[in-house]
Amino acid sequence: MSLLGRWVGRAIGVDVHRGFCVIAICEEGVVRSAGRVSSTPEGIEAFAESLLPSDRVALEVTGSAWELARILEPRVDRVVVVSPDDTGIVQARAKTDRLDARALARLLWAGELESVWVPDERCRVLRRRLARRQQLVHARTRSKNEIHAVLQRRLRGRPPCSDLFGVKGRRWLSGLELPLEERESIDAAIRHIEFLDWEIREVEQLIAHQALSWPEIHRLMTVPGVNLICAATFIAAVGEVNRFMTSRKLVAYLGLDPKVRQSGEAPARSGRISKRGSATARWALVEAAWQAARQPGPLHAFYQRTRARRGHGKAIVATARKLAVLFWCMLTRAEDYAHQQPSLTKRKLRQLELTAGAPKHARSTVGALSRNETLRQAERQIAEQAETSYLRMVKDQQAAAPTRKAGASVTLERA
Repeated sequence: MSLLGRWVGRAIGVDVHRGFCVIAICEEGVVRSAGRVSSTPEGIEAFAESLLPSDRVALEVTGSAWELARILEPRVDRVVVVSPDDTGIVQARAKTDRLDARALARLLWAGELESVWVPDERCRVLRRRLARRQQLVHARTRSKNEIHAVLQRRLRGRPPCSDLFGVKGRRWLSGLELPLEERESIDAAIRHIEFLDWEIREVEQLIAHQALSWPEIHRLMTVPGVNLICAATFIAAVGEVNRFMTSRKLVAYLGLDPKVRQSGEAPARSGRISKRGSATARWALVEAAWQAARQPGPLHAFYQRTRARRGHGKAIVATARKLAVLFWCMLTRAEDYAHQQPSLTKRKLRQLELTAGAPKHARSTVGALSRNETLRQAERQIAEQAETSYLRMVKDQQAAAPTRKAGASVTLERA
């Protein structure tokens, strides 16, 4: 993201709606309205033909913003897609479509707009597939909750199996004596769950097939606790990680950085995380942090040390932030996780191939999913040694560091 300097040519502001777009033009600091165009491919193509190669166009992020940008980009100097939170239009006293377009044109001409990162086609496809999978999983969860609600209404106890929706659980559900309307609800929910299971498998196969040719996803999966969905969600949200100069910028982009408040002579205070980035990426990192905290290694030691001081909830979020920093280091240095467990990594990569549709009994992969308990125990012992080494390093650093105050003001000029 970068702030644009003052533009000497024409600056075009476009306020996008589902049926039409309102246009405004700023030239040499003078803003004028230019009417409406239809929000159809034909209407946008006709509008693009009327623009000059030296023009710049600004529009806010909407559902159709990326398609509009794709059509306009070949005809103009640059298309700037901005976040509505960064324009100040939402807080305006008077807000109309005409005024919004004029404000975009004026800000673009003055060079005060900050462009968001535009994902490439590969990231867009991965984002769409992951979003579709998330919607399917949420729908399946609603159907499962409906069955649990029926059992609660009819005072049915816990099922005699761990998985209510497995083979034994469904057999138990089919044998229950329930009123006709409740039986109809359970049968309909089971049919819906079976359909959604099939759809989820299909979209996961597409995601896995795309991930097979993505080395960055393979690299992130070398971290214990990071599966295909977590790695793919992170890559889809971030894209090219080299565009972040430091890990701090990546953490801020994902909304895992704490808010800071300071006024007058009072010291700065840090608060909750900003949550300004992708909510899906934060969710994936938190889910991976839950799993990484259960595996022996430095991440487990970091979680335990933070939980002793701040509690479980903050420790999980801090571990998610640590994972984001770890991902940045791995991707920028093109290195796998130093404390990975090779048999676990091999198992996850083989599962990725199977999800993508590879044959289960290929001769080249015999034994890839076998469980060698002796090897696994040896790897866990090595991970425990790495955890002990990490704790010793932290203890030595704390002993050598001078006494400092706690809070956001401990690092000068950071707040």
